[in-house]
Amino acid sequence: METITQYVDREDILTDEPMWKHTTFRTGGNADLFVRVTNEEQLGRLLCFLRGTGEEFFVLGNGSNLLVGDKGYSGVILQLGSGFDRITVDGNYVTAGAGSRMSAVARKAAECGLTGLEFAAGIPGTIGGGVMMNAGAYNGEMKDVVALVTVLGRNGEKRILDRTAMEFGYRSSVLRRSGETVTEVILELTPGDRDEIYARMEDFAERRRSRQPLEYPSAGSTFKRPEGYFAGKLIEDAGLRGYRIGGACVSEKHCGFIVNDQGATSAQIRALIEHVQDVVWKHSGVMLEPEVLFVGEF
Repeated sequence: METITQYVDREDILTDEPMWKHTTFRTGGNADLFVRVTNEEQLGRLLCFLRGTGEEFFVLGNGSNLLVGDKGYSGVILQLGSGFDRITVDGNYVTAGAGSRMSAVARKAAECGLTGLEFAAGIPGTIGGGVMMNAGAYNGEMKDVVALVTVLGRNGEKRILDRTAMEFGYRSSVLRRSGETVTEVILELTPGDRDEIYARMEDFAERRRSRQPLEYPSAGSTFKRPEGYFAGKLIEDAGLRGYRIGGACVSEKHCGFIVNDQGATSAQIRALIEHVQDVVWKHSGVMLEPEVLFVGEF
């Protein structure tokens, strides 16, 4: 910690920080160090420093696609702070810091009469995480609207990637392989009618409320959609609706969600994910791939 204070104010460094406070599953042990980062320059210096020391680190957005082990994280969690949540609009282009919530960026676009991002209004993550995993819903994906992405490498080096260089795929991008960190995203949208944009956003929101277990902690859809199938249908057909391990449960409302409805541990959630994979594989021959990232010790 004493060395990290060269780069970060002491009040932005927390020790033994409970990670359940920072994930939508509301589980997880403590991080050795939890560091709030306020700007790109600071982040670049920290990445270079940590790489040089060999210290394990993880860059955190909203924790909406993350399962942190009950034994915590033996390393440094870097959280993108207030300097990364600015959103500006210039014509058809929306520029958003990586820590901006997807929902906030979608609302800003709507306010400015720009269409194309309505699908993101109900996604709980940050724009940085959304770009990294090519988040999507209701026939829209980030790859459809991304123009440029600014990233920092693990040594702090800066690059600007266009849509082609991002190599977007289903719930993937080049960043899943390169380990680079998004700092800013420029989206190219289309002028539209505000009332129609808000109506689409409300329609998507109502679909989520009626079909998804939003009342319980979860990471959203637990599994990627297998080609030619729907994960929720495969799980239901395998007889797993409502199946639970401890406080972790396959949602009765939508089998594609694993929820924490009775004080689950991370180990119970992970065990349920693996059990679902095993049963579905035996039942249908399809191996489900989690969207959830596993971090730390279980």
